[in-house]
Amino acid sequence: MAIKLAALLPSVIIAVTQRHSILVFGVVTGFVIFSIIRYFQSPWRKLPPGPKGLPLIGNVLQMRSKQWLNFTKWRQEFGDVIYLSAAGQPIIVLNSHKAAADLLDRRAGIYSGRPRNIVAAQIHCGGLAMVFQDYGTLWRKMRKAAHEGLNKSIVESFKTPQLNEAILLTSGLLAQPSTWDKHFRRTAASMVMSVTYDTPPIVSELDSSVKAVNDFVARITRAALPGAHLVEFFPWMMYIPSRFAKWKRDAEYWYERDSAMFMNLFNSVNEKLLKGIDRPSLVGTWIKDADKYGLSPSEKSWLAATMYAAGAETTSGVMAWWMLAMVTYPDVQKRAQEELDAVVGRTRIPSFSDLPHLPYIRAMVKEALRWRPVDPLGLPHCSSEDDWYNGMFIPKGSIMMANVWHLNRDPEIYGADAAHFNPARFLDANGEVISCATETKDDGHFTYGFGRRICVGKHVANNSLFIDFAVMLWACTFKPGKAESGKEIPIDVDGCIEDGLVVRPIPFEANISPRFAEAVTLLAGEREFRGH
Repeated sequence: MAIKLAALLPSVIIAVTQRHSILVFGVVTGFVIFSIIRYFQSPWRKLPPGPKGLPLIGNVLQMRSKQWLNFTKWRQEFGDVIYLSAAGQPIIVLNSHKAAADLLDRRAGIYSGRPRNIVAAQIHCGGLAMVFQDYGTLWRKMRKAAHEGLNKSIVESFKTPQLNEAILLTSGLLAQPSTWDKHFRRTAASMVMSVTYDTPPIVSELDSSVKAVNDFVARITRAALPGAHLVEFFPWMMYIPSRFAKWKRDAEYWYERDSAMFMNLFNSVNEKLLKGIDRPSLVGTWIKDADKYGLSPSEKSWLAATMYAAGAETTSGVMAWWMLAMVTYPDVQKRAQEELDAVVGRTRIPSFSDLPHLPYIRAMVKEALRWRPVDPLGLPHCSSEDDWYNGMFIPKGSIMMANVWHLNRDPEIYGADAAHFNPARFLDANGEVISCATETKDDGHFTYGFGRRICVGKHVANNSLFIDFAVMLWACTFKPGKAESGKEIPIDVDGCIEDGLVVRPIPFEANISPRFAEAVTLLAGEREFRGH
């Protein structure tokens, strides 16, 4: 019986179709018209321009190392706002000061999120690292705690340990000049540890606590790199049991280990406070205001770790690029030292009281942060709503990438010499410090980020770089390294190494010597006076 019905079905359909042909034609025509109207009205037809990708994977193969250079080239063809797709994930690249400020600053309410990062953010950090968190309640609590923990009066109190670090750094450079990069890494780690946990100066970058935290930073930054784990492209993989997924098992293991380490560091400050030792530190502030922010001790311990991670690696990276500038731009070095001689002289070391009278050194800090941004694409934002910008559609959930490399080196903003290291661009005709780029507010660059995600510790970082540069230039002369033949060793000025999320110069040799005979003696006297 069923076979007979099946045989009759086609003839029945034909008969019905013939009898109701006008109805069928109308339905089909209506569907076609609806589809055409919907197609032409779809906002997806008005996406920003961008390079064509491949089916399914989109532009994934075009987004490899040194993406900022590709983005800069594409600006000439596609403009200030570029659309890319990574296996269906919309990516918007911002290639101008105006576009970046219009969206990430002026519309921060819908552009302050973070893209989902399963391994680095959710598993490895348990969702507790502020830098990776989406724009939500926990992030707001942590941001408030970090902001108030670095208010003006507290930042001022950090200047003494920062000066101590500058003296130790400069003494170390003159004693062991060939290992200058290790000195930079040590001093950056020591300074941030002191500000965060009230630790004494660290004498080696191999200090166990510093090494442990630096290892954490290295693991996280590498896990956060685009394409580091397939699960970021295929989220269903996160449900694979840990015993079958080594990447997941490893991340869970390190979350447990790192959480215990950060809690121990947090508790060490609490123990000092119980003993009556109360020196300025971020963690100390949060412990004394225990109930103010609604954060648990575990959340505070991870917030402190995030502050360290964000500060130490980036600061030492900026200093490495500054060293490259000193050995390749001798005229800049000379002008800075002439200012130091005029203001400070050679009978004492520079101090923070000299800051208002050293505009060229302050401008040098801005230029060091601008010239070679250590994070040339910044940390990506994420849009929380559909939006329109200059007639272009930006879909909800788009990853927003500001090409900080180009924004910081745009000749239309910084002049024809934008690719060169020139602190004078931040000085007016009277020698006073200016920003020279309206959209960056007072910073003069976009290295510290945008909107509600701007670096909360930027004032601490600026002070640290200022006093480090001032003391080093006061005491030292920097020249390119020389081979045994006496010839200068060539330096790849444009080369770089992508070390996790931080970009550093290719290792190079530098010749570092005392600038005048009394410099070493004066530094030694300062160290003895300060108990170091």
